Amino acid sequence: MLELHHAPSSAAMVPHILLEELGTPYARVPVDIGQRAHQAPAYLRLNPNGLVPVLTDGDLVLYETAAITLHLCDTHPAAALAPALGTAQRAQFYKWLMWLTNTLQATLIVYFYPHRWVDEGHEAGMLELQRHAELRIDGLLAQLDAELARHGGPWFLGAGYSALDAYVFTLCRWTRNFQRTAPARSRLHLGPYLRRMLERPAVQRVLFNEALAEPFV
Repeated sequence: MLELHHAPSSAAMVPHILLEELGTPYARVPVDIGQRAHQAPAYLRLNPNGLVPVLTDGDLVLYETAAITLHLCDTHPAAALAPALGTAQRAQFYKWLMWLTNTLQATLIVYFYPHRWVDEGHEAGMLELQRHAELRIDGLLAQLDAELARHGGPWFLGAGYSALDAYVFTLCRWTRNFQRTAPARSRLHLGPYLRRMLERPAVQRVLFNEALAEPFV
């Protein structure tokens, strides 16, 4: 059986949503970040980087959210969570998946963990780095909003729901408490899009399973 090692409010929400969308049997294995379970030897054997999520599928141990996303799409082709191989739409799917993980998510991590990039005790440097990251995120959210406006579809790729929607939703959720810049939910096109995502039964089950409180986005 598939096992998802995850922590609430992290990128692990992406495969959690996808597994609920698929309806395939799986088990959730919570990883208590507060108790540093992600640094325990048993967990580091699954992911030496000490990060969540990890998906195990028989003998396969897979980390990196984008890789897990692609694996779930490829092993459940009937669910059509990604466009057909070899199409222009599939190429766009790859582009946005890489953008979400390498650009938006990477910048969000800088915002939430600026201490990782400055010397210990360098408070001013940490605040400056966080401020620049937030400004960068503001522009990236505008890019997402513009893409939704461009095609006018209900989902991120247009008419059809895809695995990208779980990723966009999760990363937009990370901005829910932004105050100096506008959170994703306040954007003209992202706001209605996120409300549509909240209506999906799979998303509602994930919010319940992870015992998350409002605001959800």
